[in-house]
Amino acid sequence: MAHVTDIPQSDPEAGTPSGLTHVRADGSAHMVDVSAKPETTREATAQAVLTTTPQVIELLAEGGLPKGDALAVARVAGIMAAKKTPELIPLCHPLPISKVTVDFELGTGSVRVVASVRTRGVTGVEMEALTAASVAALGVYDMVKAVDRHAVISDIRVLAKSGGKSGDWALEEGSQGVPRHGGAEPR
Repeated sequence: MAHVTDIPQSDPEAGTPSGLTHVRADGSAHMVDVSAKPETTREATAQAVLTTTPQVIELLAEGGLPKGDALAVARVAGIMAAKKTPELIPLCHPLPISKVTVDFELGTGSVRVVASVRTRGVTGVEMEALTAASVAALGVYDMVKAVDRHAVISDIRVLAKSGGKSGDWALEEGSQGVPRHGGAEPR
């Protein structure tokens, strides 16, 4: 049986024929080298949606949940999560995050969490925005589970990004699909 060190590594950074940048030619995962990329201001916005009952939404709006102000706690959780993304997602680069916002839109039976992250760096902040939105939604769930253990978190996705080689894009309002853009930019 061959050991990993016995596999020839002619060009380990070459990627795969399919263009997957986080997979080397031999099939092993690696962190992409972004050292030659120019620094630009980059921003990404993502969302997560927590579906619950209208009664729970009323309690959220009034700050009347048994555990207290769920939205304030969830906002801080989302901000902290954005800063911890490279500790949670193995191939993410640590980035100098310059701004994180986490906002909540209360609907009749749902809470839409919208998180935006900004940096000046060599790679994008989509994963940080997704992590912030996801963890903020988990924070809301933790605060409402005492009154609705059937709440559901869904629709986690990137809504927009700007900066970098692949350019700017935004998900069309009301679109259920995946945004399409030019090239894929490695993180």
